[in-house]
Amino acid sequence: MERKTKVNAEDNTQELQIVREFDLPLELLFKAYAEPEIVEQWMGTKVLKLENKNHGGYQFETTDPKGNKHRFNGVIHEFVSNEKITRTFEMENTPFDVQLEFLTFEKLTEDTSKLTMHVLYKSTEVRNQILALPFAQGINMAHNRIQDIVSKLK
Repeated sequence: MERKTKVNAEDNTQELQIVREFDLPLELLFKAYAEPEIVEQWMGTKVLKLENKNHGGYQFETTDPKGNKHRFNGVIHEFVSNEKITRTFEMENTPFDVQLEFLTFEKLTEDTSKLTMHVLYKSTEVRNQILALPFAQGINMAHNRIQDIVSKLK
């Protein structure tokens, strides 16, 4: 299956650019990141906290197949409805440092939109460790779930 989510990782940088076009109106795509009930569905996680505001925060919890709980959280530095979310992302109890994410939402047509994620890591080495995981496959699968779940809300 073709990956619709494009992950661009230039050599010798500590950043990634992730781009995906959706067959969803801008407002619905943004809801996928802003409404806890929808986030839980496409991420397969429990939303413990989601404060969508400048200087807000979030905390999610997921359970792996062995029953172990994993949490990830961050601070929402900027939240502009239907436009952008700037936030940190941290996976608890892992060797990975906090990353900074700039999510930009763009209307393409009445029925299509685009998400661009610019992600900054502490170092090129950390970014490369993330890329060595099935990261691109995982983000594509998550974006496919957004498309499937949110398209039913039209």
